[in-house]
Amino acid sequence: MSAQPEPGPTGVIHDIGYRNYDGPRYGRQQIARALFWHSLRGVYGLGRSGRSKVLPMLLLGVMCVPAFIIAVIANVGAIGLDDLPAPYTRYAVMTQGVLTIFLAAQAPQSVSRDLRFKTIPLYFSRPLERVDYVGAKFAALTVALFALLAIPLLIMYIGALLAEFPVGEHTADVALALVGALVFAAVFAGIGLVIASMTARRGFGVAGIITVFALSFAAVSSLQGIVGEIEGDMTAAGWIGLFSPVTLVDGFQVWVLGASSSAVAGPPGAAGGVAFVLATFGVIAGCWALLMLRYRKVFAS
Repeated sequence: MSAQPEPGPTGVIHDIGYRNYDGPRYGRQQIARALFWHSLRGVYGLGRSGRSKVLPMLLLGVMCVPAFIIAVIANVGAIGLDDLPAPYTRYAVMTQGVLTIFLAAQAPQSVSRDLRFKTIPLYFSRPLERVDYVGAKFAALTVALFALLAIPLLIMYIGALLAEFPVGEHTADVALALVGALVFAAVFAGIGLVIASMTARRGFGVAGIITVFALSFAAVSSLQGIVGEIEGDMTAAGWIGLFSPVTLVDGFQVWVLGASSSAVAGPPGAAGGVAFVLATFGVIAGCWALLMLRYRKVFAS
């Protein structure tokens, strides 16, 4: 008697109400644009819980307070000023502590959460390339930092106009300062994202960013003071400025925008100016390359 063949596996399809999607399917550009806006809104807590909005909005307010005070002082008739108490191009250096705290709080929020909750494969399951992801995150944080610097500069500019300072002169000055603010934002965003992308732990990213920016600025400023003012070698003191993001971009502003240096010593001569410009763009390009390398490893894993 031959063995009866075993029945094949059977199954039942249950209709639980899912419907096919018949709408438009977006391509790379639309997805990257949506990721950019989502990341930019997330930096300021928009579209998130109320608690997520407190710190970025508070820091934005703190950034605007000195600008408002400068604008008020410029409009007090008893003082008799003929210009703003502080130049536009120096504002980023004056408030670099607040800028660093903002970056340390928001750069990990932008990338560390994706690493921690392993949502990167979900992004790359769509027609989205590594360059799109990195570009969207980089651009979003740069724009957020630029807004953090641009709003106070515009407050100062409005104060200058209300004080009836020369319109043409201040319009040109604030335009140059906005260019400098954009470079500050790009350098800070690049370094912050590189540090934050190295760990899925947000706390580690926060500590790493604050450590890099605070220690580098303190060390460079101290060394410049010792070498330049005590030893009397301002040329060597100027070269030391290459080793802090804050003094690096400040030197860029001095050479390219004609600003006055906020550091102990600015770029030493023409060679120093060229070196500061190349180093500034080199930092931005290097951060981009490191982010691309980092997410190639994440995608491969």
